[in-house]
Amino acid sequence: MKKYLWAICYGFALTAFTAYITLDTFVLSDTYQTDTTQMNTSIFENISGSSVESESVDTEISGVDDSNEQSSAHRRSDSHGSTQKYYGEENNDDADISSSESSLGENNSYSDDNISITLTEYYENNTKIYVADVMLTSAEYLKTAFADDTYGKNVTAKTSSIAEAHNAIFAVNGDYYGAQERGYVIRNGILYRDIPGDNNVLCIYADGTMKVVDPKDYTAEELAEQGVWQAFSFGPGVVENGNVSVSQDEEVGKAMASNPRTAVGLVDSNHFVFVVSDGRTNESEGLSLYELAQFMQSLGAKTAYNLDGGGSSAMYFNGQIINNPTTNGSTIKERGVSDIVYIG
Repeated sequence: MKKYLWAICYGFALTAFTAYITLDTFVLSDTYQTDTTQMNTSIFENISGSSVESESVDTEISGVDDSNEQSSAHRRSDSHGSTQKYYGEENNDDADISSSESSLGENNSYSDDNISITLTEYYENNTKIYVADVMLTSAEYLKTAFADDTYGKNVTAKTSSIAEAHNAIFAVNGDYYGAQERGYVIRNGILYRDIPGDNNVLCIYADGTMKVVDPKDYTAEELAEQGVWQAFSFGPGVVENGNVSVSQDEEVGKAMASNPRTAVGLVDSNHFVFVVSDGRTNESEGLSLYELAQFMQSLGAKTAYNLDGGGSSAMYFNGQIINNPTTNGSTIKERGVSDIVYIG
């Protein structure tokens, strides 16, 4: 028995250590900062509102109610990528692509003097995909929020709960920063974490532009000084300079090949597209990163970035969750996340 004692003790120690690491990484919470509702809106003071781009956004937003066809349309490229088609009011002649607004209900859009949001549902790659086309007069209306208004580790709440707490018009889950100890975190113009991670960083700037950067090239402080309003560190970037930037077999960590997905893309300054797909159900297979990238590109996104997916993927609009979040396999249920991106 003695000759097995060391092995038994080692086994117990290894099991205990593994359990601790698992709990510390995914379960045990640690609060670093509470009341994280402040915003550094001073970074918008030096941005001119008289540019041609800003004028065009104002015109399109003010005209949303006068043109339902234009507000509900989403750009899709044909198989050659040379022409643009509009889907929504028009019929879709591509048998592999379909869109439907009716399943989202009659209230699939929102507009005011500064915000225009139109939702459209597609079915592609055996998967339901939900698209929110968002046009803003300023990136100041694209905000983020932490669960329980607390910056910390494994502090979570449902996307819908966080959105309701902040009176969000629209929201999607963020990058689940709280499950990691590395990766830049800049939210609403405030720097929370300056430790670089292994993934490239999505930067949304105060001027309404978006860029994917390598953390080896910039410190978090430098990005904040450059006017970064929001920074996420999940990744990867899937479209850069209008081109798909992931390979057909590329995936996030140990994720399955097809998953529920959440992504954000930039069509033009202050013109964003948010995409959430279902997955892991009989009705929806889910998307690979490459399929997600192709879809984002077809929407006209010049830059697009993959946020946390899987069971975290959730889209909130008009007071309810639009997609079918899957938790614990195929159970349709929201799960808690660290943060959200919202419009409001």
